Amino acid sequence: MFRRAHFAFILLALTLPAQQSAPHEMPVGIIVTASAREADQIASRLKAGSDFAMLAREKSIDPSASDGGYLGLLDPSKLRSELSAALATVPPGGLSAVVRIPAGYAVLKRFTSAPVNASPPASPVARQAVSGAGAVRLTYDYAGFASALRAVDRFEKTAGWNNDLRSACQVRTAAIPAVISQLEPLLTRPGATPALLRDADTLLGDLTSYAGEFEQTLRYSQAAYKIVLANFPERAAQLEESLGVVYLQRAGLELYGRFIFPKPLKVALTDQQKSDLRNAADYFSRYLKRIPDDGEVRWLLNLTYMLSGQYPAGVPPQFLIDPATFESKQDIVRFADVTAKAGLSRTGQAGGVIVDDFDNDGLFDVVISNVNDCEPLAFFHNNGDGTFTNRAAEAGLLGQTGGLNIIQTDYNNDGCKDILVLRGGWEYPRRKSLLRNNCNGTFTDVTQQSGLGVTVTSTQTAAWADIDNDGLLDLFIGNENAPAQLFLNKGDGTFTEIGASAGVNKIGFTKGVVAADYDNDGFTDLYVSALNGDHHLYRNNHDKTFTDVTKDAGVEGPWTTFGALFFDYDNDGFQDLLVAGYGTSVEDVMKGYLKQPQAGEGLRLFRNLGTGKFRDVSAETGINRVFMPMGLNFGDIDNDGFPDFYLGSGNPSYASPIPNVLFHNNAGRGFTDITASSGTGVLPKGHGIAFADLDGDGDEDIFVVMGGAVPGDRQAARLFQNPGNGNNWLSVRLVGEKSNRAAIGARIKVAVTDGGHERFIYRTVGSGGSFGASPLEQHIGLGKGISIATVEVFWPTTDTRQTFSAIATNQTIEIHELAKDYRRIAKKHSK
Repeated sequence: MFRRAHFAFILLALTLPAQQSAPHEMPVGIIVTASAREADQIASRLKAGSDFAMLAREKSIDPSASDGGYLGLLDPSKLRSELSAALATVPPGGLSAVVRIPAGYAVLKRFTSAPVNASPPASPVARQAVSGAGAVRLTYDYAGFASALRAVDRFEKTAGWNNDLRSACQVRTAAIPAVISQLEPLLTRPGATPALLRDADTLLGDLTSYAGEFEQTLRYSQAAYKIVLANFPERAAQLEESLGVVYLQRAGLELYGRFIFPKPLKVALTDQQKSDLRNAADYFSRYLKRIPDDGEVRWLLNLTYMLSGQYPAGVPPQFLIDPATFESKQDIVRFADVTAKAGLSRTGQAGGVIVDDFDNDGLFDVVISNVNDCEPLAFFHNNGDGTFTNRAAEAGLLGQTGGLNIIQTDYNNDGCKDILVLRGGWEYPRRKSLLRNNCNGTFTDVTQQSGLGVTVTSTQTAAWADIDNDGLLDLFIGNENAPAQLFLNKGDGTFTEIGASAGVNKIGFTKGVVAADYDNDGFTDLYVSALNGDHHLYRNNHDKTFTDVTKDAGVEGPWTTFGALFFDYDNDGFQDLLVAGYGTSVEDVMKGYLKQPQAGEGLRLFRNLGTGKFRDVSAETGINRVFMPMGLNFGDIDNDGFPDFYLGSGNPSYASPIPNVLFHNNAGRGFTDITASSGTGVLPKGHGIAFADLDGDGDEDIFVVMGGAVPGDRQAARLFQNPGNGNNWLSVRLVGEKSNRAAIGARIKVAVTDGGHERFIYRTVGSGGSFGASPLEQHIGLGKGISIATVEVFWPTTDTRQTFSAIATNQTIEIHELAKDYRRIAKKHSK
């Protein structure tokens, strides 16, 4: 049951007071946490005398953490309004109450003087969480995500609840109604102040919005709006955006799935949709009358007219974003949405995807997870005729609920691919699941007996790699606000955790981990990206330990990131590193389209120089823009041999419907945004991404899991079919004998002759990026008029190479480690 004693605290923490000003600058520090509980605990420790800088370094998820939380001399009037108000009554040396901000929950300290040897953080986004005027505007949580997490946090739970999938579902289901039942009586309490009524209505609007009960949300939000107009007019603009966003989200639940950015939608609208879009446009227009230069609301207004089919003519001229702004400079390929035709219909929240062959019939199946603790994995079996059937029940997977991300492996070398389910990312710790493939169409949960269930953490990212070349796949897991874990495979179905002895157990808000042999010494290295924290490149020392070489290698930044991937974008034989800078500002993303300066962290591409060092080539390759990427993976959409990449965009807020993004690789010289011309710019939140030739016609299609972090943001997954372009290809399936059976980490080098010149194409066996898993079978584009001179395979475990020649193009081959010949695999075309 919900504990009444906590209600007043929750309501107080959600209060957003009006901006107040202070007469001069003051030295300020901040600690930001992901949850209110952590912020409460930190505030208590600070009041008891704990050192602010120490706690900031240990606990804060703000970029200032490495500087002990010190932000420098600040004018409070230029901070976010809620922080400015919190500081207004704090005396020198004092602490603020816990304050809710878009980045999390903050505790501020007003120092009496600058800390000894302290200097303001150098990162350009170090003050992003606190900045107001003159800085990037973060997108507010208009989906009630943080409020719902607080409700779960305060809900009375039994011991071990987050280690039991059924209990996790029950808690998630019961917590929100419990809070609502406590709040509603306040609305009729005699003598309730306008501020209390405003905040109660606002919180009720948050919680019903989270659940997707938009009629109730509008009722509560309209009531709050009336109170604000009468008593707190300085707060009116935010509520106007909030109301516009709710109307837009209700219309968008269906319309987003039919809209391909940036073409205006030309479909018959229901009366409800027409009304919702009119109301959304009205509230966005009211907001822009108050704040005409707000880029976020300007985009939302333009999007509203796109969905109504009235863009661009219907947009008020002063707020119109020119259609030319979104045009692609290249027209490489136009994908078709064939989701319904393929029978891959899955509507849900955020989740991961694996595309691979789980029953060894030569056809790729599709597995999808869902962050919702009450919804099971979907297991779509490939029927071989272009359609798929969900066999989750037959596979024994209905009890495997939740999971923000999933990744495949063959941890026991039996030739059948297993599944790892990762849970708790962005939310609260939950158990993970290792699902052993029984090689008969079913799976068994072996988490506890394998040793992977020794701890319960919040995670969404992991990488399988044979770190010691013993032929067994080990597991590296990145956790949020907990040490990273490295599980060594003992070869008997169990693992032992060696993160500390291996030197990779750093604590951070980890959002991506990837593995590759970046220095080509035959041993797999590891990379860690984090949200507002240090990144790490770990070089393998060949003795089950690693050395952090981040600074020496030149890959220290960016600071605020999500996913990452290793790929050889320029085909020089060395793995390059793409790191997805991540912000929560729709306005900043729009500035990129408008060719205006952006303040947040952009995409970063580090070119591997082959010397153990990297060089930042983001600007010269044309990708140095700020996006909001969650999903991230790569493939070769035009079979030219150079990997392209796709970003799934968004954040939990309903105010962040921005397009997914597809970048085309221009022969290793740079990248071009082809989102508009490719037809892949869908708006619902993009998460798990996989590139795979699902129809067997020789080119890679793109599968994207869509949906947001909250139940009110459920969307349908999308399969984009590649029409092809006539370029040649080769698909290579590797089978380890002394190496791990899945061949993860093995390297392929294809020598081709093109116009009389020889060139090389490189691939490393793996499933791609850190959110979404492509097949381990490697699809290699060859270009036009190509003949294959040789195919070379390097096996790190045995330190052996195989070379094959006279291989025909446009086929799938299977190569076993140490074998003298390859085998051709006949694939059924199901287009």
